[in-house]
Amino acid sequence: MKRLNPFRLIKKTLKWIVVAFFASTILSVVALRFLPVWVTPLMVIRCFQQVSEGRSLKLSHDWEPLENISPSLPVAVMASEDARFLEHHGFDYKAIEHAAKRNREHPEKRKLGASTISQQTVKNVFLWPGRSWTRKGFEAYFTVLIEVLWPKQRIMEVYLNSIEMGEGIYGAQAVAEEHFGKDAKDLTRSECALIAATLPNPRKFSSKSPSAYMLKRQSRILKEMKFVGKFPMK
Repeated sequence: MKRLNPFRLIKKTLKWIVVAFFASTILSVVALRFLPVWVTPLMVIRCFQQVSEGRSLKLSHDWEPLENISPSLPVAVMASEDARFLEHHGFDYKAIEHAAKRNREHPEKRKLGASTISQQTVKNVFLWPGRSWTRKGFEAYFTVLIEVLWPKQRIMEVYLNSIEMGEGIYGAQAVAEEHFGKDAKDLTRSECALIAATLPNPRKFSSKSPSAYMLKRQSRILKEMKFVGKFPMK
């Protein structure tokens, strides 16, 4: 009987693992270009955290197509999180350079991030919370995939439907209902700016009962929205 070379077996196994990884990830990204994202890893993790801490289980999330969301909300999140969203291809190198310089010159201050809406969408839908280099590598890979395979409108649609917007609250429709008593399509420009103001830390900051700091951020975002312009909903 011919003896099996263990190194050849390992090489063949690794080859099929790599092929399976690329095939499964590309297929999942293609599928989610058309299918609603009903649940994300972060939603599951937060539910486990609630149970482990003895709190009531809460997961408020309703998928809404982009056309059923106020057109002011994409503008508000761009003004707050990623003003060059329509211009870059997943990574804002100017923002990265600015953040790196600021963090280097002022290490005593809270670190400034440069994560784009595309990157945040990837974090919410495909990955787990964390800051390891492995996770960053996956983040870069999936960011390239969605930028290639999804139009900007789809990235924004998934982002607005999956992002955490409060304790147990995910997406535009859920926060509109819980904090403003209305549908996402009826949110005013001011309300959209207030929601966007909470996004750096939606579990700490609330759009339902905003602090003076939140109102100040809301005012700044409203001013910056004038320079962002309209978001192409189609």
